Parts: sequence; structure tokens; C-alpha cells
Amino acid sequence: MNHKQRTALHSLFAHPISSNIDPKHAYSVVEALGGEVTHGGHGQIVIKLNGHTHGFHDSRHALSKEEVTGLRKFLEAAGIEPERDYPLEA
Repeated sequence: MNHKQRTALHSLFAHPISSNIDPKHAYSVVEALGGEVTHGGHGQIVIKLNGHTHGFHDSRHALSKEEVTGLRKFLEAAGIEPERDYPLEA
């Protein structure tokens, strides 16, 4: 995982919730974590990571706070903990 992806991962878990995360950066983070991002049709993005699958709205603009919260919950369910696994200092 490169520095840009690591920073985007920490942005997804930041408090207060960020509402200006580029979806391309968020999907790049999922792929760097070993996940798969595919287009599911009907404006959906399907993300698979660590045995978990979830569909998200395909956003062309910055992710909304609700989308960031949903992606954060998905990553937590998949066992991702940024502070433990991917500290910014590394």
C-alpha cells in the first residue's frame, strides 16, 4: 500500500467524517487491501474483501458522509483496522 492509499484509508476512518473523499481513491484502497472492485450494473459498485461482499452506489463525485460511513462499516466488518495494520508513520 503506497502513502496516498494509506492516507485515503485513514481519511475513511477520520473523525469527524470526511465528505470530500474521491471514490477512485477509496476503491484504490480496497484493491490495495487485496479486495476486488467491480461494476455490478444499475449504478452499483460491488466490493469483495476478506470474504465479505457489499454493493455501493457508483458515485462520480466525492463520497457523501453516508457513503463514507457505509464503506467504513464494511471495512471494519472485513477486519481492517488502519491504526493497527497501516499506521501513517510506516
